[in-house]
Amino acid sequence: MFPRTTTQQKWNLASLALNDAYTDFILSRQAMQCAPATMEFYRYTTSVFLVWAEGQNVTTPEQVNARLVRYYLADLVSKGKSDKTVNAHARAIRTLLRFWYAEKYIPAPVILTMPKMEKKRLPVLSADELSQVVNAANPRDKALILLMADSGLRRAEVIALNWGDIDIMSGLIKVKRGKGGKARSAVIGATTRRVLLAYRRTLGNPESDSPVFLSRTGERFTGAGVLLIFRRLSEKTGIHITPHALRRTFVILSLRAGMDVLHLQAMLGHASLEMVQHYAQMVDDDLLQEHKAHSPIDNLSRLKS
Repeated sequence: MFPRTTTQQKWNLASLALNDAYTDFILSRQAMQCAPATMEFYRYTTSVFLVWAEGQNVTTPEQVNARLVRYYLADLVSKGKSDKTVNAHARAIRTLLRFWYAEKYIPAPVILTMPKMEKKRLPVLSADELSQVVNAANPRDKALILLMADSGLRRAEVIALNWGDIDIMSGLIKVKRGKGGKARSAVIGATTRRVLLAYRRTLGNPESDSPVFLSRTGERFTGAGVLLIFRRLSEKTGIHITPHALRRTFVILSLRAGMDVLHLQAMLGHASLEMVQHYAQMVDDDLLQEHKAHSPIDNLSRLKS
């Protein structure tokens, strides 16, 4: 998570040339209809880099080169920034420099080597943990958790859902604005649909354009509201739960159940198979460990060699 900026906030770029090139880049992202969180990411990371660059006597885009970027990333490391943060800054700067080259702000492409990130096994809920969390939730929150765990939808995608986007009979969900503004379809099973139907009955008879998930004040859920719900459930059950943990849980449980990776990629809205293949490798690792521990042949202690 990067510090939030506002359109009124001004970064102290003394150089008119750098400021113009930075502004052009930000406007290009807006024209591409990047999501609000993506815009915050680009505004923060690139502006902080350029303010730092000015401190190194850089006044024009042409002076920005690979060595300068390496010094900047090394400075972040020296300040104790995590490898994830350093990598995120590097990715943003790479995007900025690619844009500058395409728009002729710089005469040649700047080739950057991305900092390595430690591969961590991120938390995934077991089927038992998921059941515990669901059983501890009220009807609305139970519907929220099951929908996310059964469909793999992102937090922002769930928040944006209206009742008209969900076909309760078939389980098909229309995700009108996924990551990057791309529309796609997702699916939920019969159990989740029954819970959603029970939750909808508590709302009376909502219109098709009514938000699926409402706060206690009757407003559409916010991202912060979802996180608060999950935090309270985590405290209540002792099980750490986040929106992305549910998305990862959907992937892992689907792969273990035999779902095809191409279908899974389509449901997740991933542009490439890279992330799905990463999860598939995790499942393979699980299988290796389980077989190592429970191999029927290896455990035949009296088998003659």
